[in-house]
Amino acid sequence: MKSVQEPVDLRIEEEQGGKAKLRKWLNMNFRIEMTDGRILIGVFLCTDRDANVILGACSEYSKNSDGEAEEPRVLGLVMVPGRHIVSIQIDDTSPPQKHYYEMIC
Repeated sequence: MKSVQEPVDLRIEEEQGGKAKLRKWLNMNFRIEMTDGRILIGVFLCTDRDANVILGACSEYSKNSDGEAEEPRVLGLVMVPGRHIVSIQIDDTSPPQKHYYEMIC
């Protein structure tokens, strides 16, 4: 008698792959460009199904009306609304941070 394999639910496999990718990105430095032109660089802590992102030890970089970069502003812990995110990159230009929880304890 042949054994019959049940079909694999691809959606579950994709979800598990996505979770693994997010776990790999935890505590990495992210660079987020926002719709208003500001750039946020901080430690990736979490996200949700609406693509909101929480960054720790975050700094904000913006340009003045002349297009020159202003002095960075330290923000600390921020929640970036997903609807305002233009792009997200892993920021490898900054030195790697210790785990965020180690930094605040």
